[in-house]
Amino acid sequence: MSLLSQTFPPKPTFTERDVPDLSGKVFLVTGSNTGVGKEIANILYSKNATIYIAARSEARAQSAISEIRDRNVESTGILKFLHLDLSDLTSCARTANVFLADESRLDGLFNNAGVLAPPEGSKTSQGYELQLGVNCLGHFLLAKKLIPLLQSTALITPNGHVRIVWVSSSAAENGGPEQGVPLDNLDYKNDKSSFYKYCVSKAGNYYQATEFAKRYHEDGIKSVALNPGNLSSDLACTTGVILGCVHRLISYPPKNGAYTAIYAAFSPDVTNGDWIIPFGRRGSVKKSLERGAKDESEGGDGTARRFWQWQEEQIKPYM
Repeated sequence: MSLLSQTFPPKPTFTERDVPDLSGKVFLVTGSNTGVGKEIANILYSKNATIYIAARSEARAQSAISEIRDRNVESTGILKFLHLDLSDLTSCARTANVFLADESRLDGLFNNAGVLAPPEGSKTSQGYELQLGVNCLGHFLLAKKLIPLLQSTALITPNGHVRIVWVSSSAAENGGPEQGVPLDNLDYKNDKSSFYKYCVSKAGNYYQATEFAKRYHEDGIKSVALNPGNLSSDLACTTGVILGCVHRLISYPPKNGAYTAIYAAFSPDVTNGDWIIPFGRRGSVKKSLERGAKDESEGGDGTARRFWQWQEEQIKPYM
């Protein structure tokens, strides 16, 4: 789908009005103390779900919880803070274990949190480039640890109702290498710009979604990636004055991005491995990413599979 169509999308047609009652269902939303994540949590809570607000700052999470409760005084849902530091794989593993000890089901995982253009040289606790570590590796470990619970929930839920939603970006298609993820340079020994590294991490999110879709579709779990749209959220706060001004001119409220995610999570039209575009439409990525998502036997180049294998090696000590 064209960049122009994604930059200036039509109004959302799938909104909270289309989401059924979610009483008894459980969702985990990373980065839900602010921006798009908070709006996703707000919609889920308005439909009486149990939502884990996964974030680093308990103070900011509790503030978001209070705000969401105030906006939905008639909800019978539950909001819980869950500490999550995606820049530390040890913390990610601990968070997953806490959640697994607390819950007996998981109906939806929104891998929403992200970092864009941090200070030059920023790294995770384990030494990975920060955007790759937070946007990809932290979420990959969390999802892998929670797969058994998603599988068991899918056994008692109509097929396709359990979903993993990976929040990617239009940057997946613009600004990075042609194949999306430079498998021979993920340590950035050949250094690149911060924006290039962000684009790589977002292409990585697309590949994570398509590989999960391949590997777990028989378990009744749908895995989809999305471009939430150009949004006025905290994610762009480190991009600088000029880029920040340009961004504000073409940006939309965070709630619009939440509608993209809600469509991905609940629309019956969504199929496994889809690419969802603003503000809740099925789209298609550029041809080189489509090739990367396919194995050689399918006419592709196997980038997604090899990226998956690389991630599995990195998270092995924390599983």
